[in-house]
Amino acid sequence: MSLVRRIVLGFALAEAWAFAALAEAPKVMPTDPAAPQSFTPRAKETLKGPVKELPTPYSIGAIGAVPPRSTTEPDIAFGAYQRGQYTTAFREATKRIGADSKDAAAMTLLGELYNQGLGVKQDPVKAAEWYRLAANQGDTHAMASLGLMSIDGRGGARDPKAGRRWLEQASDKGDTTAAYNLALILIGTGASQDEVKAAELFRKAAEGEIGPAQHDLGVLYLQGRGVQKDPKQAAEWFRRAADNGDLAGEVEFAILLFNGIGVEKDEARAGRYFLHAASRGNAIAQNRVAILYALGRGMPKNPVEAAAWNLAAAAQGRSDPKLDQTLSGLTADERARAERLAADRAKVE
Repeated sequence: MSLVRRIVLGFALAEAWAFAALAEAPKVMPTDPAAPQSFTPRAKETLKGPVKELPTPYSIGAIGAVPPRSTTEPDIAFGAYQRGQYTTAFREATKRIGADSKDAAAMTLLGELYNQGLGVKQDPVKAAEWYRLAANQGDTHAMASLGLMSIDGRGGARDPKAGRRWLEQASDKGDTTAAYNLALILIGTGASQDEVKAAELFRKAAEGEIGPAQHDLGVLYLQGRGVQKDPKQAAEWFRRAADNGDLAGEVEFAILLFNGIGVEKDEARAGRYFLHAASRGNAIAQNRVAILYALGRGMPKNPVEAAAWNLAAAAQGRSDPKLDQTLSGLTADERARAERLAADRAKVE
């Protein structure tokens, strides 16, 4: 799997979780674009299944990527990894370990290569072995990866308790992805004390500019779970999540903007956020955009655009009978135009 594909997979997972959470939102009247979704954080029951994994520390642009060993010497192994030259990365990392048996960064890189099958045959057992060696040297990224593998049962026996301990150690050392995954575990227990701790961990990850964590922290502030209820804080974290490309955060911020909850009411600005999320394929945003075009709120009234976005949402299972009725007066030509627009948007998605 190429590096670009690996990064895309990471964000695709984040978006998939966003869709799952949005789909759990309560039904609202189709003529009420201001109605909030009130969906919960995207926590999975991690002890019954794999933890959501963010892109690895080696992904381009990832926070906390392993730095070169010195300020004067280039990190040839890591540089090769970034360029997709995985065989070279493997060779250089192996050479580094031969020269220094305690080179934790090189060990973690080998673990990643075996974990993803990059430049070598995929081998979770060997990946876990290298991660463990690096983790024992104090490498936080190896701890985080080893924690996820232990919880998933990849590369060894499934051991959620050991996995959680590794995540805790990595989080305590400042690894933001470990903090986020640990928060997902805690928020799923339902215990009030775990919600408080989860909020602290979400904040740590959110301050590291992890979009899904910013979204989830916003939800906690909106619902008053683990923190004091504060719509203003919720709106700010949703905005930051949206700026970091988190789809669920973008939709939630648009809803608060439209309602004027925690942020100054601005229907036109909300419309722009809804439209952007709709163009990224979010069915709820597509439904909201259709309503806004149908009513002429936040954007000019346009029955054809309304019908096109309604068809796009319906194609993803987000049907809206009342909106269908509102748009039933379209001419045959207008409906044909709407169907073409909807088809074109489906291709883009």
